Amino acid sequence: MRARTLLMTVATALVAVLGTASCATATPASSYRNLPTSGIPDYQLGGSYAPPSGVTLVERDSTERPAEGKYSICYVNGFQTQPGDAAMWKRDHPTAILRDGRGRPFSDPGWPDETLLDTTTAAKRATILKVLTKSVARCADRGFDAVEFDNLDSWTRSKGKLTRSGNLALAAALVRVGHGEGLAVGQKNTPQLGPSGRKQTGFDFVVAEECFVYQECGAYTKAYGKRVIDVEYSDNTERPWATVCASSKRPAMTILRDRDLVTPSSPEYVFEHC
Repeated sequence: MRARTLLMTVATALVAVLGTASCATATPASSYRNLPTSGIPDYQLGGSYAPPSGVTLVERDSTERPAEGKYSICYVNGFQTQPGDAAMWKRDHPTAILRDGRGRPFSDPGWPDETLLDTTTAAKRATILKVLTKSVARCADRGFDAVEFDNLDSWTRSKGKLTRSGNLALAAALVRVGHGEGLAVGQKNTPQLGPSGRKQTGFDFVVAEECFVYQECGAYTKAYGKRVIDVEYSDNTERPWATVCASSKRPAMTILRDRDLVTPSSPEYVFEHC
């Protein structure tokens, strides 16, 4: 039964990814549990650990297990390669990798160990979707409640090689796959999408990084209301944390983490919440 459902979901998503992004057809809300509108989140991408006291939502990498008894979000790099997966993409799916004028893989300027995926054609988007569908299925099989796809905004770092429409077409297809697996699906960053971007893709919530520092939180709350998680970083916060928490401009679910998202065993570990 599960295999049949997955095949039907992929087929539906492929129809979406073969064209450009348009108004997304959302899966009925009863088939998945959306992000709660309140709670204390933790962002554990640098390694899993027992959530601090009071934490009710936890995000972990798709290679990890969900936090028991918490609303759990699964991290998948949807628009770039993960450092450990780059060799696989180059070997098995070379046409899905964005390349520069000399044919070399195009790396993210800020994260040179990540290569941008090529969303410029329907065929390339279909290849990416096929690979990532396995990751989404793993998230569902392991018991996560939701999935968020990182680097949606990769087109802004591609020097014009990628387009917003190509990335949104892939995003809409990934949302359909996630919903088909019984998962809520989260947007990552990309405040310029606004409510229209949510309508085009069908995302259910958003995970934003440093929206308070960069004065972008309003763009997210306008689109998603209270279903916004904001992760601020300790190396880029000028105000005292208490001042951040006291501000009406931050989302309710705002936390402070160290940039590398290390575990509590590291002296660099930082975790605070409002």
